[in-house]
Amino acid sequence: MEIILLERVEKLGQMGDVVSVKPGYARNYLLTQGKALRANKMNRERFETEKAQREADNLARRSDAETESAKMDGLAVSMVRAASEMGQLFGSVTSRDISDAVTAAGFTIARTQVVMDKSIKTLGLHDIRIRLHPEVTVTVTVNVARSLDEAETQLRTGVAVTGLMDDDDDDYGNEAAAQEVPAAEASAADAEVDAETAETDTASDDDAASEETEA
Repeated sequence: MEIILLERVEKLGQMGDVVSVKPGYARNYLLTQGKALRANKMNRERFETEKAQREADNLARRSDAETESAKMDGLAVSMVRAASEMGQLFGSVTSRDISDAVTAAGFTIARTQVVMDKSIKTLGLHDIRIRLHPEVTVTVTVNVARSLDEAETQLRTGVAVTGLMDDDDDDYGNEAAAQEVPAAEASAADAEVDAETAETDTASDDDAASEETEA
């Protein structure tokens, strides 16, 4: 089916382009969402008549979207989910979850504006695109963790906190570090003793040499 695009559609074309798409895609999405018109004679004439106004309206919306994008730059939203020791979620984070979280952060968006091929099913930091306008997108960080404390750690380190990274690992690391200090101090002490011994032996040799000369 041939249609006239009324706005930019990713991977399809720009406003005013006449493109061929599958009938189902046109009827179920593009036409019903007001993103396109059937490419018949009447609609072609209609588009040419409205073209200037549509381009002006699009420019205004794009400007607003760019302003909003600048405000959202660097945004990170945290979500607490139950997960296995390996970091697999017992469930998933969907586009609706993300739109609700971003809206709660002060930026009202719809679920359809969240661009993702599949749901999030693991702990960690996930970069997700938000389409604010057909020509403007912004990336937000979706921080999925088992608690808000772990979410803060993940955001600071950039690494997912899983059940394999528990307090025991930290304690072990602290003990090892504590043991390294006395060991280093002992090595330094041994080195000093060796140096003093060497100096003593040298002095003894010099005294012996002096006695032989006098004799």
